Amino acid sequence: MTRHDLESVALMLVSEGKGILAADETIPTLTKRFDTLGIQSTEQSRRSYREMLFTSPGVAEFISGVIMYDETIRQKSTGGMPLAEVQTVQGIIPGIKVDTGAKPLAGSPDETVTEGLDGLRHRLSEYRAMGARFAKWRAVIHVTDALPSFACVSANAHALARYAALCQEREFVPIVEPEVLMDGPHTIECCEEVTAIVLHAVFHALFEQGVALEGMLLKPNMVLPGKECGRQASVEEVATATLRCLRRHVPAAVPGIVFLSGGQNARLATVHLNAINRLPDAKPWKISFSYGRALQDPALETWHGRDENLAAGQEALYRRARCNGAASLGRYTDEMETASQGADDPPHRHAWRDD
Repeated sequence: MTRHDLESVALMLVSEGKGILAADETIPTLTKRFDTLGIQSTEQSRRSYREMLFTSPGVAEFISGVIMYDETIRQKSTGGMPLAEVQTVQGIIPGIKVDTGAKPLAGSPDETVTEGLDGLRHRLSEYRAMGARFAKWRAVIHVTDALPSFACVSANAHALARYAALCQEREFVPIVEPEVLMDGPHTIECCEEVTAIVLHAVFHALFEQGVALEGMLLKPNMVLPGKECGRQASVEEVATATLRCLRRHVPAAVPGIVFLSGGQNARLATVHLNAINRLPDAKPWKISFSYGRALQDPALETWHGRDENLAAGQEALYRRARCNGAASLGRYTDEMETASQGADDPPHRHAWRDD
């Protein structure tokens, strides 16, 4: 695959009015989510849930790609078709999470560095044979009065860059995900400062590793105050700070920015995305979504592990994907929520954490 081919896949992932479904939760994380709702977590129940998401009628109108976990990409549908192929036949691009999780950073036990570079070249070749065409690696940045440390930012930026270079070598579009966490009492100003530092370090490392920016996507956090901050920012403040930070620190060569939801509830993540896209400032990249919980919460709550709720769960995903597709164009309105007001914010969402 040439650089042009990588760029073509990256652009398809941020096609007009479309975004990415992140369905790459590890087994322990998805088990916690199931436990919260009283759903037994087995290989079969997890497969049924993922298949429900991937086969939702009409969802390909708003979903360009799906990020899977290792277990999922190896599973087949009830009809015997590999789940990656289930997506491909609908025009959805299969993707795969390839990091092995955040581990304690040596010398700084309150911080983490994401691991998984060992054996990555081989794993990428295996996943490509299974149909995956893009990958994801998540770095986690904690914020306190003293954090993040330079060592943490540097180690995670370097790992992200090495991952991205290996992806492009193996003909994968890398999604680079440096997440500044919402946990804590920090202000929106602090979040913007830390996000700027992290983005600067990441793109410097990508340059050093020879990563073609045209053949990758960035999956950042929005600029938000910590969940425990005494003053929560308005939608307009979040949109303005986020776009300002991105314009200052993300090169125009990057085809697209696909936000993570980062603990926001389903509707707020949509509202923020819409507000960012409505700002009049120039945006050299496509701005869309790569949401996990903000897309899945309504569907999982509605499905509740019961076969008789499958169609209703799929409808919940479709509604959420449609709203976010509109938000990626700055065309989302409150009226789009009227028919299902309240259904998209299940009460259990705060118990969930991404990997």
